[in-house]
Amino acid sequence: MQSKETMTEEEFLKQYKPEKYEKPSVTVDILIFTMNREQQLQLLLIQRGKHPFLGKWAIPGGFVQMKESLEEGAARELREETGLTGIYLEQLYTFGAVERDVRMRVISVAYLALVPANRINLQAGDDAADASLFTVEQTEQGFTLSSKEKNCTLTEEDLAFDHSEIIRTALERLRGKVRYSDIALELLADKEKFSIYELQRIYESLAGKKADTANFRRSFKKKFIDTGRVEKLEEKCFTYSKKPSSYYKLLK
Repeated sequence: MQSKETMTEEEFLKQYKPEKYEKPSVTVDILIFTMNREQQLQLLLIQRGKHPFLGKWAIPGGFVQMKESLEEGAARELREETGLTGIYLEQLYTFGAVERDVRMRVISVAYLALVPANRINLQAGDDAADASLFTVEQTEQGFTLSSKEKNCTLTEEDLAFDHSEIIRTALERLRGKVRYSDIALELLADKEKFSIYELQRIYESLAGKKADTANFRRSFKKKFIDTGRVEKLEEKCFTYSKKPSSYYKLLK
C-alpha cells in the first residue's frame, strides 16, 4: 500500500472515506429585530410545530444545505421567514454546546437581521405552528418578551433549545454596537424622512436605557449635520412632541 507521504492529493482524495467520521449538523438561527409604532424593540419568534420543544417559542432558523455557504443559508432563512432580501445581516456568534439539541450534535451560527418596521412581513415556515413579533424588555436580570397579539409573556426559561443564551448575546452585541456605530439607522422606517426623536427612540431601545436628549442632539449635529450626511427637509414632524421638529434625509 502506498504511504500517505508519497501519494498525490488526487490519489489521497480517491481513497479517503469521510463516512468513517461522525459529523455534526450545522444550522443558522436568525434574530430578526424590528421596531413597533411606539419605537420599542421587537423580535420575531416562531412557535414550534414539531418535536423537539413542540409548542415552544424559538428563533427562526434551519439546517444549512450542503451546497450553500453560511451567509447564503442565513439569507435564505431570512427570505423564507419575511420574504425580504437586501436586509442588514450580521454574523453574531457560533453556539456549539455538545447537548444544545436533544436530537443530535448540532452547531448553530446565529445572525442578526435588522428590518425596518414598514418592511416586516411574517411568514411562519413549514416547521412552525405560528409566528409573532415580541416586544423586548431588557432588565438587569436579562430580558422578557411579550406579544399583545398572542396575549403572551415569555421569560428566558420559556424558550426552546439554548435560544435564551442566543438572544442575550444578541442584545449585548446591540447594546455595545449602538454606542460606536450607525447601526440604529438600519431600523429607521424611512431613511429619506426621519426625525431626531425617532432615531433617539431607536437608540434607546437598542441601548436598553434612556439617552440624555441634549447630548443626543449635540451628537447628531456633530455626526450628521456638520458632516453633510443628512439633508434637512422642509416638512415638519409633529409625531413625538407638540413643538414641531425637523425631518431629515440620510444622504450617505
